[in-house]
Amino acid sequence: MLFSLKESNDTKVKTKNKLIIQVYRACSINEIPISTRRSKTPDQRYHHSSGTTMALVMLMIQLILLRPVMASVAKPGCQEKCGNITVPYPFGLDYPDCYREGYDLTCNHTFNPPKLFISTSNLEILEISPSLTQLRIYGFMGHDCYNRSGSKTESWYYWVNIDNLPYTFSDTHNRFTTIGCDTWSQITGSEGRNFTSGCYMACSDKESVINGSCTGIGCCQTSIPKGFKKFNVNVWSYENHTSVWNFNPCSYAFLVDYDWYRFSVDDLSHFYERYGDRLPLVLDWAIENETCETVSRIYPSYACGKNSDCYNSPNGLGYLCNCSQGYQGNPYLEDGCQDINECEDQNKNDCQGICHNTPGGYYCSCPPGTERDGTKNGSLCIASPTKFPVIQTAVGIGLGILFLLIGVSWIYWGFQKRRLLKLREKFFRQNGGLLLKQQLSSRDASMETANVFTAEELEKATNNYDTIRILGRGGYGTVYKGILPDNRLVAIKKSKIVDETQIEQFINEVVILSQINHRNVVKLLGCCLETEVPLLVYEFVTNGTLFHHIHEEGNKSSLSWEKRLTIAAQTASALAYLHSAASPPIIHRDIKSTNILLDDNYMAKVSDFGASRLVPLNQTQFTTLVQGTMGYLDPEYFHTSQLTEKSDIYSFGVVLVELLTGRQALSFDRPEQERNLAIHFVTLMKEDKVDEILEDRVVNECSRDQLREVTMLAKRCLKLNGEERPTMKEVAIELEGLRRSDKHPWVEHNSEEVENLLGGTSDFHSSNAIGFDSLKDNVVIPLDGGR
Repeated sequence: MLFSLKESNDTKVKTKNKLIIQVYRACSINEIPISTRRSKTPDQRYHHSSGTTMALVMLMIQLILLRPVMASVAKPGCQEKCGNITVPYPFGLDYPDCYREGYDLTCNHTFNPPKLFISTSNLEILEISPSLTQLRIYGFMGHDCYNRSGSKTESWYYWVNIDNLPYTFSDTHNRFTTIGCDTWSQITGSEGRNFTSGCYMACSDKESVINGSCTGIGCCQTSIPKGFKKFNVNVWSYENHTSVWNFNPCSYAFLVDYDWYRFSVDDLSHFYERYGDRLPLVLDWAIENETCETVSRIYPSYACGKNSDCYNSPNGLGYLCNCSQGYQGNPYLEDGCQDINECEDQNKNDCQGICHNTPGGYYCSCPPGTERDGTKNGSLCIASPTKFPVIQTAVGIGLGILFLLIGVSWIYWGFQKRRLLKLREKFFRQNGGLLLKQQLSSRDASMETANVFTAEELEKATNNYDTIRILGRGGYGTVYKGILPDNRLVAIKKSKIVDETQIEQFINEVVILSQINHRNVVKLLGCCLETEVPLLVYEFVTNGTLFHHIHEEGNKSSLSWEKRLTIAAQTASALAYLHSAASPPIIHRDIKSTNILLDDNYMAKVSDFGASRLVPLNQTQFTTLVQGTMGYLDPEYFHTSQLTEKSDIYSFGVVLVELLTGRQALSFDRPEQERNLAIHFVTLMKEDKVDEILEDRVVNECSRDQLREVTMLAKRCLKLNGEERPTMKEVAIELEGLRRSDKHPWVEHNSEEVENLLGGTSDFHSSNAIGFDSLKDNVVIPLDGGR
């Protein structure tokens, strides 16, 4: 049953008046807006707000926000957001310059995310919709609850007053709603005169209530008048819900957004569990109490900006602003309404020809060579009979030329690609690719063999041979740092020249060197034969060269004597392996400190086999063109061109002297008699003055006996007659013995035990790389001491 008493002035509802007075608590108008009173703590069964309910509320709000609204922006320099809510002018936060008087809001950052409230109140804002001139806020509800015996467990009546704010409760979107059986509700308010409305409902069983229906059985709704600014809500029961308690222990009354709330039969028993105690309602707003006819457009307080129109509020409260036709934006900002370019959106213009945007509008015209008005709904553009279609012709010619250029470019690109493939195939054959494939296929499958990389793979690995990737340049080529697809670091050597007559020998060396698996020899991983000059791919060693650590780390080397002796022993071990254990034996021919790499643990790795030679079967020496580096080059080999393994021993002796003295093998900065380190060292040894050139750190850290042994070994390696030099295996055994005695001077090591360490292989250690050159038929004697 619905009742409504309007225009009653001082008339009050007498029925149950005593009960209303008992539970109602008034507050002064200045206290805005909500006053409540509870008689006792609510029963948790009916007063628990579940997470599901709040999720439903937020989902409904999100759906509402999807409706089209005008662009809303704050004043420049003012905060535009509070949590997830946009705050458009005339509303604003913080500073008076950011909002119009009366439209100040508060952003409460104690919540996460922050919540927006109407200033001087506890009304939380859920949405601001400037195009619809509305605020969506959280409202409260009144309720009246009983236990099975009919005793009241909780009652809550409330009132709201927004008289001093520029808002009214929306009569088009809100409904006073009552839920319950055995329920009486009342809303009393004022809009210049007294207003009272309410509902009475009596239903004996749940089955009589219709789900989704709010017409008076279990649920009742009534409208409110325009301009509604304050009200109070009361709700109670005649029989204390004793006859309906099983399915309806409470009555509820509230003002709510009509579009948001949909009644369910379950609301009779589980309303709090579904919605909690706050429900959304809608406020209308407008500017001041003027009308468009009375407010002066030049008056300082006139709210509408440029390119906007004024219209009176439909609820009789003040006036509103809207961007003029052809403009969009925020009409309350001075320059908030911006021109819409209708020509950018075909749905906003009806041009069939050319669209021309103008301030607030547009017009259509026909392209040159055509005539009529150019609109879809008017007369369509047709060709002018007296005019030659210049534009169409020019466009046609232009498109033709464009397609021709694209076609020619595509053909040229295809031709270049085929040419590149043929060139790579030519280089592959020219560089012995077929021979390498044949040799690799004939090898035992269990043996480790060289990988054959494509030119494209190595271009990607070196970033197209970027100069930043260069590790070093030498007499035989340039070494680049590369990164393979499996993220392995490698060194890629790009040789300068290749001797086509030595291709078979080169392929042989690649196959043999790829099988060398000694921990102190840089591993050859593979090669690329698709380029004009073959590329060799080595493991990457990170800690630079021995030359760098001896000569380029300041005035004094950072290497301790223990590290120096270990590096010497490891280098000797690698050379002994190449001379004695490799099949066929290999003579390095360019041993020097720049070709000995160190990893992060200062392990030595012999590198750069660009000048190396394989020893022919059953030969101990053979004639070659002289090749090597001055300062390290064996004098006997230089004069006779007879290459033997003793040539490597001489070069190693020079490296050993470098480790002892910290001096470079050849330096024109020294006096003439001291320029060649090896000759100067041997001279001082003969004069028993070798202490003059030994590095201080070596003398301080090395015992006299050990120092004597090493200097004598170096002297033997530097004998002018190769027959008088020791073998590399003997050198390695002696150095390993000295190294062990340096660590454990009380232990004696027999030479057989040490010798067993030299011929064996070790596991492959991924490190860094160095270059490899094919053999040359000309003499190459670099003088720079480096690669």
